[in-house]
Amino acid sequence: MVLALSILLVVTSVLMVLLVLLHKGKGSGLSDLFGGGISSSYGGSSVVERNLDRITIIAGGLWFVGVIALSLVLKK
Repeated sequence: MVLALSILLVVTSVLMVLLVLLHKGKGSGLSDLFGGGISSSYGGSSVVERNLDRITIIAGGLWFVGVIALSLVLKK
């Protein structure tokens, strides 16, 4: 159980780093490499940005649940 939760934490941590780097920043960043700079001239948030926000929130929630679950398992 500890191994599975540890793997979940590593995977969600790497996913969170990648997702945060893909978000549109105030300057040029990694998101511009994948076409994020193109949508900045249109104003507002596009469907891609909203989906990226949702995926980031879900990954963050999974990470949080994994941290709590691992702490409860290791506490026993």
